[in-house]
Amino acid sequence: MSMAALTLLQGRSQPLRLVIYDCDGVLIDSEPVASRVCAEEISALGWPMTAAECHAQFLGMSLSDMRPVIEAGIGRILPADWVRGLAARLVDVLAQEATTVDGAEATLRATTALGLDWRIASNSGPAELTAKFARVGLSDLVLGRVHSANEVISRGGRGKPAPDLFLAAAAASRVSPAECVVVEDSATGIRGALAAGMTCLAFTPHGDMAGLAALGAAPVRSLYDLPALFGAAL
Repeated sequence: MSMAALTLLQGRSQPLRLVIYDCDGVLIDSEPVASRVCAEEISALGWPMTAAECHAQFLGMSLSDMRPVIEAGIGRILPADWVRGLAARLVDVLAQEATTVDGAEATLRATTALGLDWRIASNSGPAELTAKFARVGLSDLVLGRVHSANEVISRGGRGKPAPDLFLAAAAASRVSPAECVVVEDSATGIRGALAAGMTCLAFTPHGDMAGLAALGAAPVRSLYDLPALFGAAL
């Protein structure tokens, strides 16, 4: 168990009532697949990119936020339907290839067993989220708990790293930001969670613990550690 995470959770001034999980890289191991698909599409535009480079460049970003970066990289404006086309391809591929992160289902069920509410907040589109959870057999478990950035964007808000998505998840559970803990794996998500006034844990099974910790999140190596951490914080 991460002592830094335990210290952070036990030092909170408000009771823990809601856990907000990121999806990609935290619950669903979709990032290698998505990075491969996006790298193929970007390379076809004339900006050669490997899956690893795509992952490093765009981790945690929505497709809409990726668009201006890609346009700057290729030196021209993308067709109006480019994002929609990429989103559709991601849905098709992830519906066939998405897998869960080790411990994801057990951790969600254990969070409920602790008497804690939980939600999922993702920059992915709703169709992609539906496809991924259906692929791994978690559709019923997450029903009514999934929030996509598209929801807040349609109301004039922004996806991560803005706080809007996290605040929408908290509002849906009728809790204050100070009563929330977020589990994220990207700098984009961590910045959004902290901007929302929420405690953040950085899920880093293979990543840079020091880099994410420097942003203000406490690192956690395994999802299996989370129930014990949450229990100790209650």
